[in-house]
Amino acid sequence: MSGDRPTLVGVTDTPVIASSEFRPVGDIPRADGRFTVAADYQPSGDQPQAIDDLERRLRAGEPDVVLLGATGTGKSATMAWLVERLQRPTLVMAPNKTLAAQLANELREFFPDNAVEYFVSYYDYYQPEAYIPQTDTYIEKDSSINADVERLRHSATMSLLTRRDTIVVASVSCIYGLGTPQAYLDRSIALARGREIERDALLRALVDVQYTRNDIAFARGTFRVRGDTVEVIPAYEELAVRVEFFGDEVDRLYYLHPLTGEVVREVDELRIFPATHYTAGPERMERAIASIEAELAETLATLERQGKLLEAQRLRMRTTYDIEMMRQVGFCSGIENYSRHIDGRGAGSAPATLIDYFPEDFLLVIDESHVTVPQIGGMYEGDASRKRNLVEHG
Repeated sequence: MSGDRPTLVGVTDTPVIASSEFRPVGDIPRADGRFTVAADYQPSGDQPQAIDDLERRLRAGEPDVVLLGATGTGKSATMAWLVERLQRPTLVMAPNKTLAAQLANELREFFPDNAVEYFVSYYDYYQPEAYIPQTDTYIEKDSSINADVERLRHSATMSLLTRRDTIVVASVSCIYGLGTPQAYLDRSIALARGREIERDALLRALVDVQYTRNDIAFARGTFRVRGDTVEVIPAYEELAVRVEFFGDEVDRLYYLHPLTGEVVREVDELRIFPATHYTAGPERMERAIASIEAELAETLATLERQGKLLEAQRLRMRTTYDIEMMRQVGFCSGIENYSRHIDGRGAGSAPATLIDYFPEDFLLVIDESHVTVPQIGGMYEGDASRKRNLVEHG
């Protein structure tokens, strides 16, 4: 690992990191694969002692330990051997996308048979929603999403919820809010050969979790229908999934190449996760909308009492439009701003993040901790300051 101070934070059977209200406990059995390092060399020099010491201290319940070493001394390899010893799902946090990509590639070489995922911000360009009081300037949110990075993010969350032998290399942006893992799991579609499900019921379920039908341009996040055959490209896959029906029963399930149609493999069962991390069923969405409308009425009354009529009008127009979008299509631009209502959380509580997708016994590794740890605080305060301005001015 390049840099000076990687910090390893372990979570023991009595978790040092607090148990999360969002973390699914036993809803889906994670495949219990084992981490196995594939390397042509063994630990040498100071590495064996460092690995033994780190393992001993983490198993003893120390909340954090530090591994020091100059560039080129094999800290990445030391970390890989430690993960193999501990056999815990691992989050590696790097200070930027470039270092995260380098680490992910290194770890994929060490763990070719395990899931090594890459989770960073998926924006090629991002202008957050903001308001400048001095000039009365409202800046609307504008962004350009990188579809390939979005796929990698979905692949990371899917792996975390289906297998234990998962390492996720992430930038500090992983502390930002994400939909709850519980909802992401609950809204997934489980298919198996011989299972009874109407074709039209599957189509409705796919639309419900934000997949769109497109019989011409077959792309990630879309599905197409040909008679008794439904093909879909999951948000986290490079391959497409083909579901063949015999009457109201799933007859066969395939993974295939989306361009050539060549069958890669046949499977007995699979699970299709939602095309967005922010997903909610009709009942939860109705409860969320009722909660949003109640808070809107309360906030509008407060603004009008303070004589802030312009701010009240801004808030009413934008929120009413968002509510209508959520009613009609189950989604709206900036839906993360309503996550408290969708999740049913209390006022002031923290949203779910990538960390909530991990089991409770996960290992956290912070690369370049002298840079990364202050960055976490800076990102939090910057985001809070921007949102405070927006709230105060409607």
